[in-house]
Amino acid sequence: MRARGSWAGLREDLARFNQALWVLVLSQLITSAGFSIALPFLSLYLYRDRGLAMTVVGAIALANGVVSALGRVAGGELSDRLGRRQTVLQAVGWRVLLFVGLAALVAADGPVWAIVGVYLAVRITGALAMSAITAMVADVASQDQRMEAYGLLRVGGNVGWAAGPAMGGFMASSLPYWTLFAATAALTLVAFGLLLRHAQEPALETEAAPPKQGFREVLSDRRFVAFVAISSLVFVVAGQLVSTVSVFTVDRLGFSEAQFGGLLTLNGLLVVAVQYPLARTLTRFPRRRLLAVGGALYGLGYLVFGLSAAYPVLLGAMVVVTCGEMVFAPNTLAVTASLAPTGRRGRYLGAFGLAETLGWSLGAFVGGILLDVFPTSPLGTWGVVAGLGVVAAVAFSLWDRPPRRC
Repeated sequence: MRARGSWAGLREDLARFNQALWVLVLSQLITSAGFSIALPFLSLYLYRDRGLAMTVVGAIALANGVVSALGRVAGGELSDRLGRRQTVLQAVGWRVLLFVGLAALVAADGPVWAIVGVYLAVRITGALAMSAITAMVADVASQDQRMEAYGLLRVGGNVGWAAGPAMGGFMASSLPYWTLFAATAALTLVAFGLLLRHAQEPALETEAAPPKQGFREVLSDRRFVAFVAISSLVFVVAGQLVSTVSVFTVDRLGFSEAQFGGLLTLNGLLVVAVQYPLARTLTRFPRRRLLAVGGALYGLGYLVFGLSAAYPVLLGAMVVVTCGEMVFAPNTLAVTASLAPTGRRGRYLGAFGLAETLGWSLGAFVGGILLDVFPTSPLGTWGVVAGLGVVAAVAFSLWDRPPRRC
């Protein structure tokens, strides 16, 4: 018998999944790499090269959160009505054209309003595609496999996010900025070709058409609404990862940008290396309990940020935060897919995506307020953040069990 931890055993585990899942994971890797080549540098370009005030850049980031949230809802609804494959192909196809347009606008020093408008359109198409992809994953994976399947999707995305900024940074240091968008368009075109050739419309167990009441159906599902509300607390905590942590570590603690980058790199590497085997191990535990553990780990990790200014301790805290992320994130998607009626998974996952996107955006806003309210008290800032994680953990432990096993 093969050892469970051996490469042969891992290959045997991975072979259990439908080929359609691997198409989605690979496309997610490619599109994430392409997106992260250029878009992380856009704020710097608008501020440094085009002279926008940081207040305006921040407003653009807020608008991005709003349109992305709305796109997640629309993508879920379209994937139920038009089909998963059609929604994904149209969204990714338009995304290729939009990146070409961004490359042309930046190369020609086009109007800032046009650059921002096309950028927001890019974010909408990405949200449309993401809702359809998460619904496809639920369709092609069995209920017992969904947490693992969503874990694999996250690994693909994180590999792309790890590779993209490195390539983008190298290109930005030696090539004009527009070439980053051209490279992004090329990679997105590769993903489009992959999906066009291999992505198939999943055969659902029942072909129940979405009822006409639309989003009201989701709001009338009290169990799901409670689940989303509690999850939103965790998303506010998760939203501290970039904006609050960056200001805190660099401005308040005096660490370098490279050291802050090291925290994010550790986060990404852990997800790539550990997410799938962890998800595989956790499938045997009740998902309600895992949701509570994920929220508690998030809170504990960020509490450590307020207790010590030593960089090795912060690295350890990031390990705890990332463990919370790896337990919580794929589990929430699996629970959402299980709670949704078969013909309306897209709608439910779109609604969940709305809460996730708004929660992350609200998290950055809340973190900024806390840094202003507690300018000399790290424990004040991170104690409030940790408290939200603990509240969510307690609420999940009390959350009613759904009628189906999840």
